[in-house]
Amino acid sequence: MDDLTSQYAPKFQKVIDVVKQDLATIRTGKASPQLIENLMVDAYGAKMRLIELSTIAATDPTTLLVTPFDQGNIEAIVKAVGEANLGLTATPEEPKIRVVVPALSEERRQEYVKLAKTKVEGGKVMVRQVRHEAMEDIGRSSLDEDTQKRMEKELQNLTDKSVAELELMVAEKEKELLTV
Repeated sequence: MDDLTSQYAPKFQKVIDVVKQDLATIRTGKASPQLIENLMVDAYGAKMRLIELSTIAATDPTTLLVTPFDQGNIEAIVKAVGEANLGLTATPEEPKIRVVVPALSEERRQEYVKLAKTKVEGGKVMVRQVRHEAMEDIGRSSLDEDTQKRMEKELQNLTDKSVAELELMVAEKEKELLTV
């Protein structure tokens, strides 16, 4: 129990990774494979992620090229992109699919900034939950009071570092969204 950082640091990092992945799904004015790689596609009688069925590349700031491993999945991929409600247009161009990412209006950019901030707030809540769990573990331990105080301080430093990283992520995403 003495090395609290090694026990709880991976949990804090996992929260940060989850929020980072979540922020990657928020569309900016630029085409990015992360926008669509986790879309669920009906293929082979099951739901599969797009990244499992194809390669995705950004050819320019407004276009993604999806190259299916199996040409029989082109229709299913086009349908999945259309149903994803991301405002993207998928056009089949055998043997690839061109996905056009339209420019965002100022109003839509502001909505996405709010969404990014909401996602990061959720991440902060998760960080606080991990901190709370660790504090309970410290309280239940049979360690002397000085050691418990030192561990609580260490835990607070880890929490502060995680929250600062989340704040930096949302600031970067906001800058990316508001850059025309």
